[in-house]
Amino acid sequence: MTLSMPSLPTADLLALAEMCAPPAAKMSMYDAIGGRPALVAAVDGLFERLLADPELAQFFPDGAGDLHRRFVVTMLCEALGGPQRYRGPGLAESHRDMGITDAHFDRTAAHLAATLDELGVPADLAGRVIEVVAGLRQAVVTA
Repeated sequence: MTLSMPSLPTADLLALAEMCAPPAAKMSMYDAIGGRPALVAAVDGLFERLLADPELAQFFPDGAGDLHRRFVVTMLCEALGGPQRYRGPGLAESHRDMGITDAHFDRTAAHLAATLDELGVPADLAGRVIEVVAGLRQAVVTA
């Protein structure tokens, strides 16, 4: 006796395969953006823009050294769901006496958005990154 299986249309087979497959792990923004190398490139591009901006360069009288850049990369890594944890100085404490206004913060966010665009980050992902960074406003804006 031979058993025969009814043939299913391809669409039904694909739907069945999807139902039986284990759920895919949700990709973090850190992974979606390209991990640490992408964040390093974004932070380097951001600081290039900040140091060239006459309104914002005043906040970096000695430039932006390697340690500062690594702090920013690691902070973004953690904020975007990456594996590294930020262990640097507190944001509110380190920005407290700088006189940063909402306008300065918005200008910096615009530079970050332009940097992400220049690096080819899709607009929807870049927008989500900017939203995460916007959550830091309260700790950074002091004036």
